[in-house]
Amino acid sequence: MAAAVTAPPRPVGILGGMGPAAGADFVRLFVQACTERMQQCGLAVHDQAFPEHWLAQVPVPDRSAALHLGGEALEAPLQAMDQAIVRLRACGAQAIAMACNTAHAWHGRLQQRFPGLELLHVAREMALHLRADGARAVGLMATQGTYHSGLYDEALAAVGIACHSPEPEERATLMRGIYQGVKTGDLALAQDCFASVGQALRARYGADVPLVMGCTEIPLVLEQAPVAASWRLLNPARILAQALAGRAYPQAIGTLR
Repeated sequence: MAAAVTAPPRPVGILGGMGPAAGADFVRLFVQACTERMQQCGLAVHDQAFPEHWLAQVPVPDRSAALHLGGEALEAPLQAMDQAIVRLRACGAQAIAMACNTAHAWHGRLQQRFPGLELLHVAREMALHLRADGARAVGLMATQGTYHSGLYDEALAAVGIACHSPEPEERATLMRGIYQGVKTGDLALAQDCFASVGQALRARYGADVPLVMGCTEIPLVLEQAPVAASWRLLNPARILAQALAGRAYPQAIGTLR
């Protein structure tokens, strides 16, 4: 039976700007997740029932480039995200979701800097969702930085799920779709790039293997691609938004399934 939520929802934060379109889309997913959560709780959905939520759209230095260079280059994205989280904390946010997969390479260091806040981890949330769904293997479409960090490999391995990654030239195609496609507004190029890699993964590992869109820019295009209409696409941003909605309505956690 659904639990009734009587206390006001908790304020939460969203760290975006990586890129801005993905951050804006995450807010849409979060509002949708809150609507679903209220409906599950038997609450009337109206403007005043939504949680206070703050979006920080900040220009964070390129995460994949920093991970590739290593060393001192790793500090620039960290500092930018650190400053944004300080602002979100000042606004009263008690839990924060980062609307960028690659940014989670800094999750551990950021969580250490803000022990009083809960920084959700997109790959871990995705892994829990997949385990509950009975998945045994997935194909991962992501940035070079995400592949380099092993975020999904580690989180999925922890719950016994195999993570299949594209070949090096296919990873380069994904990066072209992200940087020369979505980030510059050439959505046709992005769709071609993402669809070709998705087709390659399906051909290699089976059409029934779900594809995890492990970069927030990929769902902006691939979910609308006609060729992918029958594919099993999983959007970690949607799962993360649902997890953040759960933190905003803490009394519902553990009772809504």
